[in-house]
Amino acid sequence: MQVLLGIIFHFVGGFASGSFYMPYKKVKGWHWESFWIVGGIFSWFIVPPVAAYLTIPGFADIIHGASAGTIGITYLFGVLWGIGGLTYGLGVRYLGVSLGSSIILGLCMVFGAVIPSIYYDYFPKENKDTFSMLIHSSWGLTVLAGLAVCVLAIVICGKAGMMKEKQLSAAATDPNGIVAKTEYKFALGMAVSIVSGVLSACFNFGLEAGKPMAELANEIWKAAHPNQGNFLYQNNVTYVVVLWGGLTTNFIWCMILNARNKTFGDYSNKKTPLLSNYIFSALAGTTWFLQFFFYGMGESKLGNGASSWILHMAFIILTANMWGLVLKEWKGVNQKTSRTIIIGILTIILSILIVGYGNYLKP
Repeated sequence: MQVLLGIIFHFVGGFASGSFYMPYKKVKGWHWESFWIVGGIFSWFIVPPVAAYLTIPGFADIIHGASAGTIGITYLFGVLWGIGGLTYGLGVRYLGVSLGSSIILGLCMVFGAVIPSIYYDYFPKENKDTFSMLIHSSWGLTVLAGLAVCVLAIVICGKAGMMKEKQLSAAATDPNGIVAKTEYKFALGMAVSIVSGVLSACFNFGLEAGKPMAELANEIWKAAHPNQGNFLYQNNVTYVVVLWGGLTTNFIWCMILNARNKTFGDYSNKKTPLLSNYIFSALAGTTWFLQFFFYGMGESKLGNGASSWILHMAFIILTANMWGLVLKEWKGVNQKTSRTIIIGILTIILSILIVGYGNYLKP
């Protein structure tokens, strides 16, 4: 039951992440940098401390009492994660939407799942799964098999996307629905995509670095609620610090774009539906944060950072591709391309079942 609940929580989080861009489609007359940072202020600055306040009494004291090293490295990983997200667009530009997305998401999944477990091989910590544990146990090998299957699914989805782009247009939409003109440069695109994929995985590294804060929140809750398992919302305190880093990166970049494109007027332009623009941007930002709100709940049930990250990424990719089908983004492609994307989606579902079974086998 704990594994099932963990998978359900990760599904809800992945669905939120794969769906958050939908409200942005309702924003009218604003440039990307304007609605992105308005939504981001909710995603990274307003909603995280509100969620922490509602779920963790005294969360600010936990952050204040954490060591400077813990706060600093957690914040730094947030900054690096923000850079990874921003360089995503360059990977798409130089490799195309499907190939660029596939490489970046695949690397993000692998690095985010594997690197922390390798780290704990060299710096052991109680209740942390090491890479040695994964490769020397049946449950660990099953989880890694699920990871491999999910990477295969990303490759299949990327292949389907390349087929779609070739058939329909030189312009395509990325997983967030942004129209992207591609300028194919394989070597440069690979280099940028690798940087983006590795840095995007820094969110998971940030969660690991901030674990002392989450563990303290968990201990306080368990002392007040004995014999009731782990605290579902323990990671909410860590999100506050990680997302400060993400806000820093995105705020600086969006302000640069506002200045370069002379779009500061968007925020007060009465020729646009200002109220609805702010509401939809806020809704998008809040929905984005919900992915990690439920991610933390899922991780508290599974108790395995590698499995949690794999499931989280798998559900995001699954949701994004399902939205593509629902919104008829694949309309007009031939039968072979349609069959390829469906096989990719089914392969993602298979990977989710394998990872879930691996957690079920874990003692």
